[in-house]
Amino acid sequence: MSNYDTSDIRNVGLVSHVGTGKTSLADAMLFSAGQNTRLGKVDTETSLMDFEPEEVKRRTTISSSIASFNWKKARINLIDTPGGANFVADARNSLQGMDSAIIVIDAIDGLKLQSIKLIKQAQELELPLCVFINKLERENANYKTVIDKLNSTFEGKPVLLQLPIGQESSFKGVIDLLKMKALIFELNESGKFTEQDIPAELKAEAESMREATLESIVECDDATLEKYLEGADLTEEEITSALKKGILNRQITPVMFGAATKNVGVHQILNFIADYMPSPIEKGAIKVKKADGSEQTREPASSEPLAALVFKTIADPYAGQLTIMRVFSGEINSDTNIYNSTKKAKERVGQMLHLVGKKQEPTAKAVAGDIIAVAKLKDSHTGDSFSDEKNPVTIPAISQPAPVISFAIKPKSKGDEDKIQSSLKRLMEEDPTLQVSRDLQTKEIILSGMGQVHLDVAIEKLKRKFGVEVILETPKIPYKETITSDAKVQGKYKKQSGGKGQYGDCWIELHSIDKNKDMEFIDKVVGGAIPRQYIPAVESGIREAMQEGVLAGYPTVGIQVVLFDGSYHPVDSSEMAFKVAGSMAFKKAAAEARPVLLEPVMHVEITVPEENVGDIMGDLNSRRGRMQGVEAEGATQTVKAQIPMAEMLKYAPDLNSMTSGAGIFTMEFSHYEEVPAHLAQKIIEENKTTKETTAK
Repeated sequence: MSNYDTSDIRNVGLVSHVGTGKTSLADAMLFSAGQNTRLGKVDTETSLMDFEPEEVKRRTTISSSIASFNWKKARINLIDTPGGANFVADARNSLQGMDSAIIVIDAIDGLKLQSIKLIKQAQELELPLCVFINKLERENANYKTVIDKLNSTFEGKPVLLQLPIGQESSFKGVIDLLKMKALIFELNESGKFTEQDIPAELKAEAESMREATLESIVECDDATLEKYLEGADLTEEEITSALKKGILNRQITPVMFGAATKNVGVHQILNFIADYMPSPIEKGAIKVKKADGSEQTREPASSEPLAALVFKTIADPYAGQLTIMRVFSGEINSDTNIYNSTKKAKERVGQMLHLVGKKQEPTAKAVAGDIIAVAKLKDSHTGDSFSDEKNPVTIPAISQPAPVISFAIKPKSKGDEDKIQSSLKRLMEEDPTLQVSRDLQTKEIILSGMGQVHLDVAIEKLKRKFGVEVILETPKIPYKETITSDAKVQGKYKKQSGGKGQYGDCWIELHSIDKNKDMEFIDKVVGGAIPRQYIPAVESGIREAMQEGVLAGYPTVGIQVVLFDGSYHPVDSSEMAFKVAGSMAFKKAAAEARPVLLEPVMHVEITVPEENVGDIMGDLNSRRGRMQGVEAEGATQTVKAQIPMAEMLKYAPDLNSMTSGAGIFTMEFSHYEEVPAHLAQKIIEENKTTKETTAK
């Protein structure tokens, strides 16, 4: 299908937690649609969708992959998303490119927390959903257990369109509950099947389930429901029309079955996408924001002004940046200029591509509703909008989650610091959840991300794409110091060594204030005890001295300095002399004002299955955490706590171990508070030893 309309397009995603077989299903779809001469598989490194070296190495999806292909009369843009918590932002961003989503569920393990989170986000975007229960051929597969847990997760009522025939090693096909026919597969990966009568031993169960399915479907359309209640026979068209309406309105969530690696049930899910999942036109208009902040609706038509959103960026040091966008309205032609309304800049569209995993197919035009990749745009990245320059609008992008793990990053080779910064900038354009900052206190470059694997992958990409090798180290905790009592001292600097001398004399009071504030400086000097031109020098000397506290050399905060008296010499006094006097006064006063060590405390929210809550709370207590509450939502609970940063540096792998990968958490800075005395002394001694070693 070289030419197609918006009504032909189906933008559908594969969404769930890691390990359910999303990529295997995508590869089976591509094989069935003639896009591959063999059934690509992750385990044999032949997948069309998982092709990045980091994915091949780990045999798991770490970056969303797009495949555009034809099935029946539909043009399907399939988005295979990562399921791991380390790469959840990529999946979240990709939701904005979809009009519907297939939730892939493992028949052995069922729904896990990451799937539930993604389902919730898909429902917030009002995406129609379908469930594909996969791996029915595997040992310990039990679809009934999985189905029992679906009702509490989906807004739309789960409705079975099929029944499996057999389970585990005996799985051989499905019963189509709408046509009441058995589909028996050859089980040789060909995807071929024969339509047969329903086996006698399954007939009664199939009839009972069909009745329940029909009742759920007809409830989606008033006229069909009325006819059904009157006992009249329903036509196939009436049933399919009500089903499609129920899917679009998110009243029901159809459930289908299969075994992706065996190519069982794949033909049927493709038919379902083409026949029942909504086109961009059926999905309807979107809301855009005008330059003045007001909202406007935009219909999915090529005749409308342009509105497009970048939901993924791929950085390539050789081919240049590849920008993947969803066209919501209007159209884009190659060799034209388009307007980035987020950056307020024009971009030149050269080559446009449709992607089939790692394959690229050039195209001259993208109609409303289509998903395309554009090569070598200069300034456009994930979250940017394109629109008509004369009537600029933006499409609200999904917010990015806060990082949960950080490491100090250092080059293996000296002199690569600048190259690290520029290369990390390119990676951040590809992955907005990577964050790079420089800690002004510790002087370290800090790389932050969604987990250990996330940062490991980033480091591998730095080496592969940009030739930069780096080392990750546990970052230094940005401790601070403060005082707990008042002090009144004199700082006097007097030096005479022939010729003009140096003289500065000041009296200060030190008071404790909010430890999350920096410093308040109050000038109460009267009668010209210190000339006005030297007052700023005293303050400057104090501020410089504060950067290296008297306890362990950490910055001092939470103090009020009152400068109330002093003296000067008409010849020997200078700004430098009063700056030194201010520094001397502060150091003396801070030592007398009972200094203490402060540590950063984080606000942490940990979401886990309810059976893990006890272990989590016990672990948090061992980390000096203070509980702030527990919130229940379905089968999961979110524990809120305040925990010192020092106790959270390696929490991500620990949480993964405690919950078998089912737990997720967020973390953000809350405040500073005093370190317990026994721990403070240890930190002070370690810092002193480090300084002595460095000095040598």
